[in-house]
Amino acid sequence: MVLRSVFPYLNNMKAILIDDEPKARKLLQSIITEHCPDITALHQAEDLGKGTALIKQEQPDLVFLDIEMPQYSGLQILEFFDTEEVNFQIIFITAYNQYAVDAFKLSAVDYLLKPVDVEELKAAVKKAIELKAANNLTVNLAELKRSFQKLSHNKIALDVPRGIIFINHQDVMYLEADGMYTTFYLKNGDKELICKPLRHFVEQMHASGLFYKPHRSYYINLNAIKEFNKKEGGHLIMENDKLVPISRDKRTEFFEMVKEIF
Repeated sequence: MVLRSVFPYLNNMKAILIDDEPKARKLLQSIITEHCPDITALHQAEDLGKGTALIKQEQPDLVFLDIEMPQYSGLQILEFFDTEEVNFQIIFITAYNQYAVDAFKLSAVDYLLKPVDVEELKAAVKKAIELKAANNLTVNLAELKRSFQKLSHNKIALDVPRGIIFINHQDVMYLEADGMYTTFYLKNGDKELICKPLRHFVEQMHASGLFYKPHRSYYINLNAIKEFNKKEGGHLIMENDKLVPISRDKRTEFFEMVKEIF
């Protein structure tokens, strides 16, 4: 099975069975043990109160839950948990089919009627495994995205013919536009021609606070400016002696920024 090969830990399901009938619990335990090998741990409780306490203690992936029980109905399970505590899935198992709509309102994985059909049970458990996999993928991708967002405050990822290179913002001297291409000039003397327009990188690197756009064709690292020269209307001299023009409408803004930063 693909899920097992790619995410083997997702198939090791811990489950809890909550049913007030001892014979029903024993029979279902037997069926689960024989036909659902992905469930590697199965705990039991005889009512909802004990069951919810067991859930909080064991942190299961899956709960098999009877609906008709004394004192509390299985449909009241969410009343025992804060929203952030509901990190398990539910399969309702009951002798009464009139509860199906209510069960699915609680986002149950499935709703099985007693006596439980083995194939329906297996299908329900498979669905729970797939939902668990999807959830873990979503969580993992979200965490990865957050990591890259944090990384993006300090580094830029550039697509080059050989793959992707990650460059620290402070190692970039300036960017120069050439139509739909942008050349990165690095402090170590290297340069990288990237098949993306300058505006793409301006949007991406703005949050770093290191860069300034003095001209439509340039995006410069403020720390890499060597000199401002007033000749020919004014231009900047970068650390590699490159002359970078300042647009007329940018000059006042540039000098105000220099006063505030330096």
